[in-house]
Amino acid sequence: MYRWLNGPGAAFRDPLPGSTNYLNAYDPQGNLVRAVANPTKDRSMDENDTKGRGEEGESSEANAGLGRNRLDQNIAGRKPIPKEMADDLMPFPLNRQFRSQPVLSEELRDEIFRRINKEKQSVRSVSATLGVEMQRVGAVFRLKTIENQWIQEGKTLATPYARAVSAMLPKTPFDSRSQAPPLPHESINDLPVHSATTRQLFHPVPESMHFNRASAAKVFSRDLLPADKRIPHPELVELAKVAAQHRGRNDIVRERRNELEQQEAAVLNMRREQKAAQEAAAKKIDTPRWQFRFESIKAEGAGKDGRAKGGVGARYGIPPQDRKKGQIKIPTKVE
Repeated sequence: MYRWLNGPGAAFRDPLPGSTNYLNAYDPQGNLVRAVANPTKDRSMDENDTKGRGEEGESSEANAGLGRNRLDQNIAGRKPIPKEMADDLMPFPLNRQFRSQPVLSEELRDEIFRRINKEKQSVRSVSATLGVEMQRVGAVFRLKTIENQWIQEGKTLATPYARAVSAMLPKTPFDSRSQAPPLPHESINDLPVHSATTRQLFHPVPESMHFNRASAAKVFSRDLLPADKRIPHPELVELAKVAAQHRGRNDIVRERRNELEQQEAAVLNMRREQKAAQEAAAKKIDTPRWQFRFESIKAEGAGKDGRAKGGVGARYGIPPQDRKKGQIKIPTKVE
């Protein structure tokens, strides 16, 4: 162990800043593979030196010093160190199928919070612009809000721990000074799997019939929307269609942004009206300590099995029936 610590392991004594520093990024002699000009040639030379000198600790220390000198030359500016490759992002050498996925950098998280909090952009717009899925954008905004609240309250944050963990992981960078579009963090328009599409079926179609995505959705379920309507960002499909007309990008983005703002305003107005209608329909009785609310219900709202969303008690959760006696737990027919 001490031979490895004084030899190839010496490269991990002073971790390379801005890199993940996983074991697979270094060769057996402690050299950073992507930092050398010709990794195959240098690796073969190091192996020949090791064979000539044997397995002595002095050989390991010399090879580690050679790799550290090359690394110092790269850091000094003589040759820039390339970005991590796929083989460099394997933290477990025996599990070559696992790749460490990038996380959001601190600059990107701050930009997400700034656009939503100060510029009042919607979560959908920020997700489409920065290439981060909407669930993650919402989570970042909530966590940054709590962080700012804790700072105002004078609570202690685990900032050193967060920086140490962030330094070990690949990150998606963001540069506010760059004019280039930001690097997407992940795929934001993956089609969610609907329960109605998990079964396999064969549907005969006449040759003269125009069969498209909407027709395929109706085959699976009468209420199922087509694929281009169920994706998280259907507006990107419309944007691509408009871009195919060879119009200016700025005009396209401006028109699409106005349409999204109008749609979001309509949705907010509809939710306000629904909430106002619910408040008006509820009968309220105030007491010194509590306010009792009474709402009219219909027994038919619970459905045939009494487990529909419109039934009383649905908001508190309904226990499943699978552990009750007398319940049939095996399929009774095959469709």
